Amino acid sequence: QVQVVESGGGLVQAGGSLRLSCVVSGSISRFDVMAWFRQATGKERELVAFIGSGGSTNYADSIKGRFAIFRDNAKLYLQMTSLKPEDTAVYYCMAQRTLYNENYWGQGTQVTVSS
Repeated sequence: QVQVVESGGGLVQAGGSLRLSCVVSGSISRFDVMAWFRQATGKERELVAFIGSGGSTNYADSIKGRFAIFRDNAKLYLQMTSLKPEDTAVYYCMAQRTLYNENYWGQGTQVTVSS
């Protein structure tokens, strides 16, 4: 069973920064795509950014230029800068094995941006 665990959330003032981390059990290299999603209260879960095994990235328009997704051999990260109150949400890490149609999710980490 694959376990996905996020960390790094918290309360920050508008304009501040946070770095989220995601650890998956076993080797992170097994996963073709790693992604960050978020879900604000009363809204649907939305894709924030994803990164492929080759390093290609894609970002939601709302966070382009402010967030960066990257990975190393052990973890997935989301560096968030110039945070806005509308970035407040629970952030989820997702690991995907495309060939096997498998998606694994973490429990989420709360990010709250105060104005």
